[in-house]
Amino acid sequence: MKSHAEYLVFNTRKRREYINITSDVEKALSESGIQEGLVLVSAMHITAGVYVNDAESGLIADIDEWADNLAPFGPDYRHHRTGEDNGDAHLKNLLIGSQVVLPVTNGKLDFGPWQQVYYAEFDGQRRKRVIIKIIGE
Repeated sequence: MKSHAEYLVFNTRKRREYINITSDVEKALSESGIQEGLVLVSAMHITAGVYVNDAESGLIADIDEWADNLAPFGPDYRHHRTGEDNGDAHLKNLLIGSQVVLPVTNGKLDFGPWQQVYYAEFDGQRRKRVIIKIIGE
């Protein structure tokens, strides 16, 4: 079994952004040479997430609104007593999830229709990383 790892680095302009990283994952898979296996895509920070869904702007806005309704920015979270102001970002990570596992078949991501990989940043404007770990043959 072979393995391959790559890291993506983000420093978003806004505190909250949703970035389509499908092409980055496909590039890493191509460079790995793996034909059959699995790809793990994982945010390496507890205030960001990774998810698979449609690349449609209305849906992305709906996801953002849904997450913000459940974990709004600004309320007096207990976490803020530590001097931080990102309690909402930690909760949004729990809602979205921090990683996805994707199947690889014949050297390609084995997606269903419309599926794309997204990096969700909830406390940006600073350096963050995502690992892409590929295993297989």
